[in-house]
Amino acid sequence: MQRLQSKLCVVTGAARGIGHAIATRFHEEGGIVVLTDSDARAGQAAADALGCRFVALDVREEDDWARLARDVPVADVVVNNAGVTGFEGGMVPHDPEHASLEDWRAVHAVNLDGTFLGCRYAIGAMKAAGTGSIINISSRSGLVGIPGAAAYASSKAAIRNHSKSVALYCAQNGWRIRCNSVHPAAILTPIWEPMLGDGPDREARMAALVADTPLKRFGLPEEVAAVAAMLASDEATYITGTEVNIDGGLLAGSAASPG
Repeated sequence: MQRLQSKLCVVTGAARGIGHAIATRFHEEGGIVVLTDSDARAGQAAADALGCRFVALDVREEDDWARLARDVPVADVVVNNAGVTGFEGGMVPHDPEHASLEDWRAVHAVNLDGTFLGCRYAIGAMKAAGTGSIINISSRSGLVGIPGAAAYASSKAAIRNHSKSVALYCAQNGWRIRCNSVHPAAILTPIWEPMLGDGPDREARMAALVADTPLKRFGLPEEVAAVAAMLASDEATYITGTEVNIDGGLLAGSAASPG
């Protein structure tokens, strides 16, 4: 039997990248997947390609979550994946000294407020059955400081901690609703394309960006999706309030090299 057979799974930010890979894997595992995204055109196209349902959702907006709760009142799995770096509109200062309050708040509104609202929705959609899996996509940047992307790092660190609070709250209420965070490092998604380019030095750029990673390569969205599928499944019913790093060994210590 497929691992997520007949489980209703909601994935935010599912139009592309890691979110799309997770939605695809959940669908392959037999899940009934609802894709959500603020980009309605791309989200609908992604859902149509999979044969799944799409619901437009701006994770910053409480009204959008209320509408989702009416349209999808019950869920077995919720993946809070939607996120931004703060550089989507171009390079702006995001260091602790020069970042504007407006830019700081914009990143937290999507990453942190969106995850808070997503967890709140998930609890409401799962507590009647008393079981479910909430998966929050954090980042390696939520475990270490990132001077040039302070808002992103702060928001992802907060997601890690909030996941633990949600896990404990659900356990205190006697629900078998689990909440865990996933921490990818350099995963090869479209977000990297402006830095990689398509010129003859692309491979050299890729190698330089992962030079400090012991496995010396980018991770793939499908590798993150595999972890999410495990956490969503009934194989992980004793895993809650923890984090899973997907970083090619980066946080293990110094880079490994052959002896």
